[in-house]
Amino acid sequence: MHVAIIMDGNGRWARERGLERVDGHREGAESVRACIEAAVEDKIDQLSLFAFSEENWGRPADEVGTLMKLMMKSIAEETENLLSHDVRFRVLGDLGKVPPLLRSAIATLEDVTSSCKGLQLNIFLSYSGRWDILQAAKRFAASEKEPESASAADFAKYLVTDGIPEPDLLIRTSGEQRISNFLLWQCAYTEFYFTPVLWPDFRKPEFREAVREFAHRHRRYGLVE
Repeated sequence: MHVAIIMDGNGRWARERGLERVDGHREGAESVRACIEAAVEDKIDQLSLFAFSEENWGRPADEVGTLMKLMMKSIAEETENLLSHDVRFRVLGDLGKVPPLLRSAIATLEDVTSSCKGLQLNIFLSYSGRWDILQAAKRFAASEKEPESASAADFAKYLVTDGIPEPDLLIRTSGEQRISNFLLWQCAYTEFYFTPVLWPDFRKPEFREAVREFAHRHRRYGLVE
């Protein structure tokens, strides 16, 4: 099973408590840890987290800088934990915009966890669904000898998610009901689950409730029963 999450509501969580936005991001990091643990414990195959969108680069520079530092801190603190739980770590997105030190830390963690066989943890960083489709289209046009006879599966090989199954379930927290430019191609037949819970309050019970609710759905993929 592949679960994807749009982690939304850090800022609102902090504002409701009279705190700074960075406090919401820090508390949100604890929810990331909790959901990874739940996915490992429940033997989820793939967990994809929308950590930072391409549009997020337009946020105030101090907030962006804090988020990059939090990611560096998380990588340093979680490396041994990921290895001990056999978690393979991957980052997908337009990483040319990411600070060099963070890119280096990402590459190192991807390398040291590359042989792990348990949960695959996909972190989407500086990612946009439209960017993904556009870069895939450019590569597709340059590489395919007979594009007019190519299939959707042929095109999908050029997306950054090549080799990763499409999400079965997409969770979005904070009460918003949109996918915000995340995995636009890949979510064609994904089931959506929207919850009013703000991301810093979304922990193991909330994760498991979403998965339980998904288990009761019947997926027809456009076919008639």
